[in-house]
Amino acid sequence: MDSFTNFDYIIVVAYLIFAAVWGRFAGGKQKRVQDYFLGTGKINWLLVTFSIVAAETSTLTFISIPGVAYLGNLNFLQVTFGYFIGRTLVALLLLPAYFRGELSTAYAFLEKRFGKETRSTASVVFIFTRVAGDGVRLFATAIPVKLLLNIDYPYAIMIIVLVTLAYTYTGGLRGVIWVDAIQMFIYLGGAIISAIMIGFLFEGELGLAIANAAQQGKFEVFNLGLEGGIGGFFAPPYSLIAGLVGGTFLSMASHGTDQLVVQRLLATGELKKAQKAVMLSGVIIIVQFAVFLVLGVLLYIFFHGQTFGKSDEIFPYFIIHNLPVGLKGVLVAGLLAAALSTLAGSVSSLSSSSFYDIYSIFSKKPLLEEMKLKFSKRLTVFWAVVLAGAALFFMEMQGAAVEVALSIASFTYGGLLGTFLLGLFNKKATQFDAIIGFAASILVMTAVVFVKLTAWTWFTLIGVAVCLLSGTISMLIREKISYKEQHGNS
Repeated sequence: MDSFTNFDYIIVVAYLIFAAVWGRFAGGKQKRVQDYFLGTGKINWLLVTFSIVAAETSTLTFISIPGVAYLGNLNFLQVTFGYFIGRTLVALLLLPAYFRGELSTAYAFLEKRFGKETRSTASVVFIFTRVAGDGVRLFATAIPVKLLLNIDYPYAIMIIVLVTLAYTYTGGLRGVIWVDAIQMFIYLGGAIISAIMIGFLFEGELGLAIANAAQQGKFEVFNLGLEGGIGGFFAPPYSLIAGLVGGTFLSMASHGTDQLVVQRLLATGELKKAQKAVMLSGVIIIVQFAVFLVLGVLLYIFFHGQTFGKSDEIFPYFIIHNLPVGLKGVLVAGLLAAALSTLAGSVSSLSSSSFYDIYSIFSKKPLLEEMKLKFSKRLTVFWAVVLAGAALFFMEMQGAAVEVALSIASFTYGGLLGTFLLGLFNKKATQFDAIIGFAASILVMTAVVFVKLTAWTWFTLIGVAVCLLSGTISMLIREKISYKEQHGNS
């Protein structure tokens, strides 16, 4: 079973060709830059739901989350409960603001509320976070491709990038969403098939092995995290409170301020449809993470707790060395489906944000619609190359890729979400206050990450709190100075 046969290769290649062709076909012909970045006409909200799930979980869910459970237990599932709460708050608080008027990106709201500088600052931070986080995700995808083809990482990364570009460049956002929706079912189905196959391949009494794993705490979901005092409370990333709070604020930031998701929600064209899409994605994500975490425990049982070089290599190793002919190809296709979905979404969102939030604001040279579309497609190629470079940069990282990626996102998400919330709830805050709050949040988070004071699940909450507090203090000081000046003049 160790060899990857020609039949498996045919399945993988056929799937990659299908993804590229279907993405181009489903994307239709774009005549305007709005068609390219927002879709031609309104896109079905169910398709948007599936594409959101596919884009956000990607390869990290496919290979890294099983590795987390392999080394630990099911505590990570607590974070996903927070994900659902966060998406509900996005639907109720942020989406109504986005659908007042015609917005092209998440950060257009900040321009309306504060000004152009705030919009561009937020967009630059999004770009930095997305490039760093998805650089990790792209590298994680290259791991099984390297094992499969016995090639170096740079070549594995190049293959993934080129296939993604084949339909992202030509199909635009609509093509990306259609391919992502299909890919969600492919890789989730692959995980379920793998779990079932473990039952057939396991040598011994599976029921007894599962009972032994349960006694070891491998199926433990809830961890209150109260046994280690104050330091022990904030250190573990997967305690109940850390998971709920961290998951809530991280999901509010990722689904309320990240162009990767907001771009898709805006493509539904209607507030209620966007709200249904983001909330249903929260339900699906809990089920999906549960599937991959349980799969990780089953892999632990199958390999009898064997030690691997990297936790991210465990599931790919099982696919290549233990699954029968044909299923290997299906599972690798599922893995690549997860990879393509996130990479395509990242490239599209990076291109749209850099075009709308940076170029369109600061460029003094107006372009005809045809030139705008050509320039947007060139941006797509540019960001694909940048993401490939970021993936190469993270080749030597240690730890589970999913935790590295989430830590990167949580580092800047707090400031972004805090700025949005400041604009929503503090009507007196100005652009100056927003930038002060955002800058203070980044500075504090730099110290928090450098000193390693808390687990990554607390990062977003800390960033939000610092941004709101600093922005509000700035507003109060500014008003006090203004009052004294007016009082003195009177």
